[in-house]
Amino acid sequence: MTRIAAGVHRIGNGLINSYLLEESGEVTIVDTGVSGYWNDLPKELAAMGRSLADVRAVVLTHAHSDHIGFAERVRRERDIAVRVHELDAKLARGEEKPAAPMFAGLRVSPTVRFALYAAIHGGLRNTPIVEVSVYGDGATLDVPGSPRVIHVPGHTAGSCALHLLQRDVLFVGDAFVTYHVLTGVSGPQISPFTADATRALESLSRLERVEAGLALPGHGEPWTGGVAEAVRLTRERARQAGTTTRSI
Repeated sequence: MTRIAAGVHRIGNGLINSYLLEESGEVTIVDTGVSGYWNDLPKELAAMGRSLADVRAVVLTHAHSDHIGFAERVRRERDIAVRVHELDAKLARGEEKPAAPMFAGLRVSPTVRFALYAAIHGGLRNTPIVEVSVYGDGATLDVPGSPRVIHVPGHTAGSCALHLLQRDVLFVGDAFVTYHVLTGVSGPQISPFTADATRALESLSRLERVEAGLALPGHGEPWTGGVAEAVRLTRERARQAGTTTRSI
């Protein structure tokens, strides 16, 4: 059980993150990780004093396989709408394949650790989502927590961050991560599996003025050093690495 903040819990050990957001007794799931997290969901909800009956929505920051996880199962079995940015809808439904970027600087140990963790937790069995509800940039979603959408394309075309102004929380998805699952490097940086690294870096300008004491990435531990500083460090690391489009 991992309590991140008041009303915010996490499923996963930091390699692949799924978040539960509670407001007034109702729950929004932000990203559903890998399919095996379905088995962890009831106990994490129970730790919040909630159950599956209290889940009202699933919101995806983007539609990569390690974020859609059990989304189709919860949609099918609980009749819960799954929301995703309109530009990632086809990817979520399995009608498009994700871009296949090249990777630089891979290290065997963290890569194997990530692959084994994903496989053990059902990452090889993720199911496309039959039906999704789409949202657009700037929308305030009518779900528990009322997150505001900030479109940050690059990782995928429809990648988004979700800002909870009243909670001082920003779910950043994979706009930046605090742990690189293929190199083992910690700290704010562009995520692996990014389709267009140059565009992803450009999109960070949409986040650097966001005030949030807690930034929650799709991979890695929470960041509490300020969003602007995370953006600065991500850009600096990219400059040092000589990042170019499709090189991460």
